[in-house]
Amino acid sequence: MRIVKMVSLLLVIVGALNWLLVGLFGFDLVATLTGDSFGQTNALSSIVYVLVGIAGILLVPSLLGRDQARIARVPKAR
Repeated sequence: MRIVKMVSLLLVIVGALNWLLVGLFGFDLVATLTGDSFGQTNALSSIVYVLVGIAGILLVPSLLGRDQARIARVPKAR
C-alpha cells in the first residue's frame, strides 16, 4: 500500500504542476508530453488525467487523518 500511496502522491504533484503551468502561462504539460496542443486530448492524455484523478481520490483518507487512526489501533508488540 505504501507504493500505491507514493505513486498517487507523485501523480497528484504532476497534476498540480500541470494546473500551475496552465494558470500562469497557458501551457498544458500533459498535452505537450502526449503530442497535443493546449486543451486537446487523446487516449494517452485521457489516461493520464484519469490516473491523476484516481490518485487524488486515493489520497483523501490521508487528508482526513484516517491513516493515522488505523495505525493507532494496531497493538504494539512488547
